[in-house]
Amino acid sequence: MIFNTIELMAPILLAAIGGLFAERAGVLNIALEGLILVGAFAAIVFGALTGSVTFAFTAAAAASVMLASIFAFAALRLRANIFVAGLATNLFATGLIPFVSNALFSTKGVVRLAGVPAVPRLVPALRSLPVVGPVFFTHTISVYLALAATVVAAVVLTKTRFGLRISAAGLNAEALRARGCRPERYQAIAILISGALSGLAGAAIVLRLGVYLPNVSAGRGWIALVAIFLGYRRPIGVLIAAFVFAFSESLAVAAQGMLQMPGTVLLALPYVLTVVAMIVYSIFRSMHRSRRA
Repeated sequence: MIFNTIELMAPILLAAIGGLFAERAGVLNIALEGLILVGAFAAIVFGALTGSVTFAFTAAAAASVMLASIFAFAALRLRANIFVAGLATNLFATGLIPFVSNALFSTKGVVRLAGVPAVPRLVPALRSLPVVGPVFFTHTISVYLALAATVVAAVVLTKTRFGLRISAAGLNAEALRARGCRPERYQAIAILISGALSGLAGAAIVLRLGVYLPNVSAGRGWIALVAIFLGYRRPIGVLIAAFVFAFSESLAVAAQGMLQMPGTVLLALPYVLTVVAMIVYSIFRSMHRSRRA
């Protein structure tokens, strides 16, 4: 179960780390769901055309960055309401993919293409190590990308000038502007980073399945958004939150064959946990603020 949990954690963690960059810059990126969907579709199409995992991941990141740039333009340049712009981005992705799919493949639903590459295992030579080998060294490359993104985010956001300026754009934009920097520039870059990582999350999902399905993101964008706040907007905290959500999903799948309950009820467990977690987080946040007051 731990193995499956880590695999399921990868797309949530990638999207959450991407959303963390935007959140640190003061932009609540609720467009993560749509960005994941676009990345997933691009990964299937370009993966099948090239037969390359590298091209599939690259195309996924590029497609999501393009959509993220539209979101950034609407939110930062046109000053659109961030919630409206984010929801519009999600709806745009949901409507665009069936349109393109129908034009290219004459189907608005499942896209199953020949030649879609399987996601490779990164460290197969270390699988034979006792105990740690089967748990840590048999995963797909998506897991290691997600873990690498977490480490990079932890270093960039706390140890580099670029990361500190991203945080300043969210905490005190006027102070950043007084130093001759444009907060909007760093916010836009943060949104594009969230787009790239969300695209990788979409690729991780569909390349593991080998097929694109409608709503293949299955709410992972929203779960990633919750993981950001449950992790207290810190990379390591986000990693722990993503693992908890992935564990609940893995547990729900494993319990289907053991408990005499409808499968739909069990599969709803991760989303119920998401709602409960946000309620608990809000309660503790309110208590903390009242104590400080």
